Amino acid sequence: MQTDTEGLVLRQVKTADGRRMLLLFTRKYGKISVGTGLSERSTRSRAALSIRPFTYGRYELYKGREYYNLNSGEVLKSYYSLGEDLDKYMAASVCLELTEKLIPEDVPEPRVFSLLLELLTALGNAPAGEKGRPVCETLTLAYRVKLLAELGSMPVLESCARCGGALGERPAFSVKDGGMICGSCAEKTENEPQKPGKETLIYRPGFDIVKVMGYFVKKPLSAFEKVTLNEDTAKELRTILHEYMAYHLDLRPLKSENMLEL
Repeated sequence: MQTDTEGLVLRQVKTADGRRMLLLFTRKYGKISVGTGLSERSTRSRAALSIRPFTYGRYELYKGREYYNLNSGEVLKSYYSLGEDLDKYMAASVCLELTEKLIPEDVPEPRVFSLLLELLTALGNAPAGEKGRPVCETLTLAYRVKLLAELGSMPVLESCARCGGALGERPAFSVKDGGMICGSCAEKTENEPQKPGKETLIYRPGFDIVKVMGYFVKKPLSAFEKVTLNEDTAKELRTILHEYMAYHLDLRPLKSENMLEL
């Protein structure tokens, strides 16, 4: 069966027989594996440029028994230049790997596909160097929140995730309960004896987390090319999102994030 689709190269791996396997996120088919004998250094075909990571292209595919094979490819837009700026490159790498981990294979996710292209475009428009660092951080956090919304995994924000009541005064974010909990439920949890080796994972953010996450969901990613979170807020939100996604989506630490700590 031959078909064509728009796609974004998430990852490329060389195989022992000299071929390459692409992990391609497509608009029609979702995340799929694609084999090709092309090399990026090949000068015989323009399709060679279409197999680079960070490339958005149109691909003609033949579906075999185990995976797709690439017949031809055409570059629609290359985001390869993000590699010229370390902060942009790392932000893009984190978001591509995050998407790869959270979407299943062979399940179309056209809205997530469009969201990822929007993220890469916004990163390309962000300032370079030191001025761009808080923009890249904010865009990465906004993408995480919007991805959770698209996948139907958003935390409960408008009412208590435990008792269903109003949040009232001094609410907290409970990773275990999956969102915000009211002040009364938070106080009960904090006063409970903690079992050895068990973390309560209750956070009382120093910012309006409901407002910030709601703003991320409503606004396009292009809005955050100029509006950024302050450093303390970004750090706190990043910690909460990491714990939430690890607990509820079984998301392990990303290799691209570990590189940031080296």
